[in-house]
Amino acid sequence: MALTKTKPTSKDLSKIAALGMQEKKALDIVIMDLRHIPQAFADYFVIASGNSTTQVDAIADSVEEMMYKQAAEAPRHVEGRENKEWILLDYIDVVVHIFRKDRRDFYGLEDLWGDAKTTHIQSEY
Repeated sequence: MALTKTKPTSKDLSKIAALGMQEKKALDIVIMDLRHIPQAFADYFVIASGNSTTQVDAIADSVEEMMYKQAAEAPRHVEGRENKEWILLDYIDVVVHIFRKDRRDFYGLEDLWGDAKTTHIQSEY
């Protein structure tokens, strides 16, 4: 008899992304639940900051690795790898945003989706 492995939910994927962020000491990790917002195009946004373009890139790599290892998921689309100030990893139902700190403040993504239920993830360092 073959064992069936259940596909992770979008909530599971958002938590896995946050774990990948924690691995590289991302700052201000937030999971935004957008499921109850009619115009939302994803179930969750997972947002974090890095202090430098090098850290932003490392956080993105860590998220991709963690998502693949724990959920066999690869991003359907990636943006921002060239300048590394805002990297977007699109997993369809979960969209991961990794900002250089000053870029996050400038764009104010959390303010644009202010109706979302927001969970702040505590750093372990």
